[in-house]
Amino acid sequence: MKVGFGNDHASVDMKMEVMEYVKELGYEVVNYGTDEKASCDYPVYGEKVANAVVAGEVDCGILICGTGIGISLAANKVKGIRAAVCSEPYSAKLSKQHNNSNILAFGSRVIGPELAKMIVKTWLEAEFEGGRHQRRVDMIMAIENKR
Repeated sequence: MKVGFGNDHASVDMKMEVMEYVKELGYEVVNYGTDEKASCDYPVYGEKVANAVVAGEVDCGILICGTGIGISLAANKVKGIRAAVCSEPYSAKLSKQHNNSNILAFGSRVIGPELAKMIVKTWLEAEFEGGRHQRRVDMIMAIENKR
């Protein structure tokens, strides 16, 4: 499985640490984020990863900014994306099992690297349950198609 990473200037260190951890877990990673700590615009990186997921360049994405909120909002503007901001493993697990999230987001100013690793591992190992949840995911995706 190939995982795309995106981040802003506030999250360079955490991205590097979590990316290395994901490699250790046996996943391939693609870095779409910045490696510079000079101020930059998180929507750029949210969109890059979201486009890569939709295009099939990567299987899923992980986004990190100060809170995880801004970068996830940008990603969720791309049709086909279900980015979930999660600050603990339980929500990350259910975002995949029930909502079939294809991007995980979190904040480097909200959680530390060890908790981030726990969240990421839980999310990557979770599987969409389908069933009644598929109907609800379909309803969410139908909202995009109303425009």
